[in-house]
Amino acid sequence: MTPFASLVVLVCLGLQLVAARGLLSYPTKPRVFVLSDIANEPDDAESLVRYLVHSNQFNTEGLVATTSVWLRNEIHPEDMTKIIDAYGKVVDNLNRHAPKDSPFPSAEYFHGILRNGTTEYGMAGVGDDIPLSDGAKLLLERLEHDSKQPLWVLAWGGTNNLAQVLYKIRKDYSPEKAAELRSRLRVYAVSDQDDTGAWIRREFPEIFYIASVHGWNLYPVSTWVGISGDVLHGFDKGGPDDSKLTHEWIRRNIQIGPLGKQYPDYEYLMEGDTPTFLYLIQNGLGDSEHPEYGSWGGRYSLVNPSTHGLKYNHYADVPDTVVGKNNETFKSNHATIWRWRNAYQNDFAARMQWTLAENVSQANHHPVVSVNGSSGLAPIALNVTAGSTVTFDASDSYDPDGDHLKFRWFQYGEPTQGESVRVEDVVTMDIKPFGKGEQRAKVQIPPAKLSCVTMSSGCQVLHLIVEVTDSGSPALTTYRRVVMQVLENDS
Repeated sequence: MTPFASLVVLVCLGLQLVAARGLLSYPTKPRVFVLSDIANEPDDAESLVRYLVHSNQFNTEGLVATTSVWLRNEIHPEDMTKIIDAYGKVVDNLNRHAPKDSPFPSAEYFHGILRNGTTEYGMAGVGDDIPLSDGAKLLLERLEHDSKQPLWVLAWGGTNNLAQVLYKIRKDYSPEKAAELRSRLRVYAVSDQDDTGAWIRREFPEIFYIASVHGWNLYPVSTWVGISGDVLHGFDKGGPDDSKLTHEWIRRNIQIGPLGKQYPDYEYLMEGDTPTFLYLIQNGLGDSEHPEYGSWGGRYSLVNPSTHGLKYNHYADVPDTVVGKNNETFKSNHATIWRWRNAYQNDFAARMQWTLAENVSQANHHPVVSVNGSSGLAPIALNVTAGSTVTFDASDSYDPDGDHLKFRWFQYGEPTQGESVRVEDVVTMDIKPFGKGEQRAKVQIPPAKLSCVTMSSGCQVLHLIVEVTDSGSPALTTYRRVVMQVLENDS
């Protein structure tokens, strides 16, 4: 057999293995609408490159070039066009690595949903005699679209195009219809980058709105800078691993191929806007309707969880307690993102390999995790009795490439904290992995005198995570979360 024939056989066998076991699939995709002040600095372009190589996980319904405090009175949709053009050169390669139910959209599709936002800054672009921008018109159209899913507006820059839509809805629609349309919205804003964010939250406090709020321009204290901000701002020294943020690592792993060439060197903060869609990544870790659960995009909690009086649906910064690279313990809002850095950077590097034609068979793919026979990505909800032992079995998990899998079971304590539970009162489960490769775990639920005593009603809700990482290069990780409502034993 010739060397070329041998290569063909190996490639075919590799593809057959992937097809036989099945790739990680995304049967339900969040609806996404992006507002970007691209050209303000390199990070929006960086985030758009990463977004596109994840775009088979989303139903992207709009890309709008916007202004911000850093890009007043001008917009640059042409910068998006260049990146989409480069994506068009690699999308066929990307689709070799996509499950049949979740293909990557064409470049033509993305060009078709690219719009200009208003060139006014902030509230200067909102009012009675100010027409909707083309971007705001598309946003209103998508908000009115008959869908059972919410529309996620990801604000990488200013939010005045969203404010235009909300102003028009309040002015021209019945109060009932306006309220119904607002209930469809979900917003994740990279802090406030114009004066419309504060206006939106004041005028429409019921809108589901994730945003770090702090003194003006004090971005280093926000959650989202945990994506890479330790390099620039020096927070949590010794905790985050910055080895996959270096310019050299980025050159070797990200700035490759036609699309990678559109990923610029960072100047200040690498990919400050990326947490908005890492929050929506379907990897089994997060739940988009529960910012308090935590995800690659960080963890946030309601500013006021009370159901009485004003319904204020603003989710703001909270800390996680994490053991850092130096084995010291760190407690910060930044840690809610940087704790996952190795996984999200490896994920990006693997996807950039998918864009290269020569890496069809050699490229790595994500593990598929099954817990107690359930192989979906949504959290598993269970009722468990205080003092009981619960067994979890992830042995049906597999890797599409046949790689060895490493299992790590751990309690994510902070999501249990809430209106009735202080974080220091969260009970600790006794987790004992067992079996081949620690694919199974026995979990001892604390007794009622511990898990129910601090609650004004009911018992604590405990979060168990199984993290499954393959032995491929770069190593890829998939998770599954089990959310357990503890019940008192009445017997």
